[in-house]
Amino acid sequence: MPWGRILTAMVTPFTVDGKLDLDGAGKLARYLIDHGSDGLVVAGTTGESPALRHEEKTALFRAVKEAVGDRAAVIAGTGTNSTAASIELSREAEALGVDGLMLVVPYYNRPSQEGLYQHFRAVAGAVNLPIILYNIPSRTGRNMDAATTLRLAAINNIVAVKEASGDLDQATAIIRDAPAGFRLYSGDDSLTLPLMAVGGYGIISVAAHVAGAKMQAMVQAFVRGEADRAAALHRELFPLFKTLFITSNPVPVKEALQILGLPAGPVRLPLVAASAAEREKVAIALKEAGILPVG
Repeated sequence: MPWGRILTAMVTPFTVDGKLDLDGAGKLARYLIDHGSDGLVVAGTTGESPALRHEEKTALFRAVKEAVGDRAAVIAGTGTNSTAASIELSREAEALGVDGLMLVVPYYNRPSQEGLYQHFRAVAGAVNLPIILYNIPSRTGRNMDAATTLRLAAINNIVAVKEASGDLDQATAIIRDAPAGFRLYSGDDSLTLPLMAVGGYGIISVAAHVAGAKMQAMVQAFVRGEADRAAALHRELFPLFKTLFITSNPVPVKEALQILGLPAGPVRLPLVAASAAEREKVAIALKEAGILPVG
């Protein structure tokens, strides 16, 4: 599973009239791989998965995999709050040739910890691809406990977790007791370095859309043992990390991509475009991070 340390949770480009922009998706995918990303997660939260139809997701998986080929891993976001639907989409993604799957904790129906275990176990048993679990209680309404993650880590093709609980203690507990080779990715850009300091592997990132090279430099500095250099880059990027979440993701990062002239397009309802004040904050953050020229 040589997926690398920086996986970008890729936005889904749309045309101005809100249709899926597969050409833009391919162009953006290639750009991201050329600018610091080791792999891509397609149709996740940042990809507006709740607003994508089933057939749009499979079209995206195909287009992005065709665009990057063997240059980078393409991880398909196939988790839903229906186990049967998750299995169906996961099998279709596998048939399309993606490199792995990301499965989010089922949302809205608030399953018990045993329900979470049985859900993920069922999907993992239905495919042969490696799987990243995705814990993001702020969106799903249910935290997956460290004990449940560790129980799932014993399943052969469950190989990693994207931990977006914001709970460093929970992440540390997973890292401490996980089997050899099981990886924990941060789900929050601003926690990438803190989590790596306790044994995390990398980041499934929003900010890497626009700061991939600098984030890769930060991660690699830490891996080389250059903690001061990594910390300096973390501090430099910190305002950008926070600005990209001043309103619902992916509204700010799509604005940032538009400022940089990269494929993004609008968000789909029920999300709405950034306000003028939010656009200005995003532009300032890009300048302060050295991504846009000042002046």
